[in-house]
Amino acid sequence: MPVNGSSTGATTPVAPEQSSFLQIQDVVKEFNGYLAVNHVSLDIAKGEIFALLGSSGCGKTTLLRMLAGFETPTSGRIVLNGRDLAGLPPYERPLNMMFQSYALFPHLTVWDNIAFGLRRDGLPRDRVADRVDAMLKLVQLGKFAQRKPHQLSGGQQQRVALARSLAKQPQLLLLDEPLGALDKKLREETQIELVNIIEQVGVTCVMVTHDQEEAMTMASRIAIMSEGRFLQVGAPSEIYETPATRFVADFIGNVNLVQGTVEVDEPDHVVIDSADCKHYVGHGITGHVGMPVTVALRPEKIHVSRHKPADDYNSACGRIKELSYFGSFTVYHVELASGARLKISQANTARHKEDELTWGDEVWAHWSRSAHVVLTQ
Repeated sequence: MPVNGSSTGATTPVAPEQSSFLQIQDVVKEFNGYLAVNHVSLDIAKGEIFALLGSSGCGKTTLLRMLAGFETPTSGRIVLNGRDLAGLPPYERPLNMMFQSYALFPHLTVWDNIAFGLRRDGLPRDRVADRVDAMLKLVQLGKFAQRKPHQLSGGQQQRVALARSLAKQPQLLLLDEPLGALDKKLREETQIELVNIIEQVGVTCVMVTHDQEEAMTMASRIAIMSEGRFLQVGAPSEIYETPATRFVADFIGNVNLVQGTVEVDEPDHVVIDSADCKHYVGHGITGHVGMPVTVALRPEKIHVSRHKPADDYNSACGRIKELSYFGSFTVYHVELASGARLKISQANTARHKEDELTWGDEVWAHWSRSAHVVLTQ
């Protein structure tokens, strides 16, 4: 159903059998002939933390702005808790949005920043005080209540912004690159803290990020977006272990993508011939003999050694051209006979190795029959 953007000041009831808390129904957003969001549909459950993940320009922020009411869909519907949001301006929607910049008032104390929206809504003074104190306790900033934002660290400012967003008890919390302003170490520390706070409150959350680690750590489900469409929606482990397309496999984590041709096609296994080896895949695929496919291999699922493995399948000989030591693991770049390179990640489980692999060593890369994902699109 098209949304014409007219403000009626009322919401439209939705059939009660639709049980999803947030429904995005065939939403389109067009800018001068360009489809920024291209017929996307999604159901989000109550209490879920959902991430929209993609590179710049993929449409994720435009979709978030339509949820917030800052943009009007060209067509389609957005339904929250059984109510169509069409025509509702941002300030009338039962949601709150937290921006990357935090948008804190520099002249107000932490306490007054959190109280700002409650006072604008005309809540009695005692209720405002109770709610602000509860939020300060939730984000563990009670002793900083009388400080100004510039007197806080980046992580503390982020928690103030979150407390302000939750103070009005929104049905939906929208996060736009919530940790983008923090340095890497603080961002990693804050991810779990933020999830714990959101889950403690029980609010449904949709977050936008371009940081895959952030999405994998914080969200219960992720939608990978590209060119205005959802390429895959699923739990972090599902998207990482069983990507649906080459784009998703390459976008999430590190991966080796090997081109090959189906040589044997059986219900319980396939054999794929590539330039440097034959891949034995321990399950069937939807395909046929002679079909071109891509084999996706995660670096941590490949083993590297000096000795040729017993299995003639799933192994290739090469030479170490580069290696990078990261403390807990080492990454090897092994050049194969065809000139292709495999990236291999090995955990450093021992402090000292007697036969350390190094640049120029001839090695064998090998992997199990369940390590692959075969991609046909």
